[in-house]
Amino acid sequence: MTVLIGLLIPFLGTTLGSAMVFFMKNKINPKIEKLLLGFAAGVMIAASIWSLMIPAIEMTEEQGKIAWIPATIGFVIGIAFLLGLDNLIPHLHLKNDKPEGVKWRLKKTTMMMLAVTLHNIPEGMAIGVTFAGVMIGNTGITLGGAMVLAMGIAIQNFPEGAIISMPLKSEGISKGKAFLYGTFSGIVEPIGAILTLLLTNTVVTILPYLLSFAAGAMIYVVIEELIPESQVGEHSNIGTIGVAIGFIVMMILDVGLG
Repeated sequence: MTVLIGLLIPFLGTTLGSAMVFFMKNKINPKIEKLLLGFAAGVMIAASIWSLMIPAIEMTEEQGKIAWIPATIGFVIGIAFLLGLDNLIPHLHLKNDKPEGVKWRLKKTTMMMLAVTLHNIPEGMAIGVTFAGVMIGNTGITLGGAMVLAMGIAIQNFPEGAIISMPLKSEGISKGKAFLYGTFSGIVEPIGAILTLLLTNTVVTILPYLLSFAAGAMIYVVIEELIPESQVGEHSNIGTIGVAIGFIVMMILDVGLG
């Protein structure tokens, strides 16, 4: 039951963030938008380091193997995996009128939702891999650490949910539909996490690779999308401050409670 709650916590963060559209009067304040984007990036960077890469390295050391090899291989494959999805899935980023990925005749709102859904794929994988480590045992990953990662991603998902639903409202979509779009963009997280857990018995030996894979995928999203979107135009310093705040919050959660 505890594991199930942990898997659903990030999705709850997305849902609550998407619900912010009901309190929106007009367009989202550009400064708040940049702060939220930066905050999400900072959380993901810290989570990638303390919740994924470091445990992967420590786990490999305990196995008596060369610590940096699984971390490097997994990280590179994670980057390549998201790069491939980025070039295949049709999606549209904020402040950009040119769609990316394979050209399909999709609505602008659908492509905006797919962009955030793409963000959430590595996060769901990270949660699933971490809880798989807890269930396997003797991996150095504690239930507390896994719950901290889930809470950290939920905190990061809150602004992401708002970032997808509020601009959709600005595009003329009703608040109810904008909320649903934002919520559905996060459904891939619990689905991905559950699928990973179902494969728990087969991931024992490759867990360090999977942890670093999730880290690479998350870092790809940060560098390719979150940070550029927080830095474009005016008030880029607010986005930078958001990164620092998000990084510190996630680091404190992981080191203090994990």
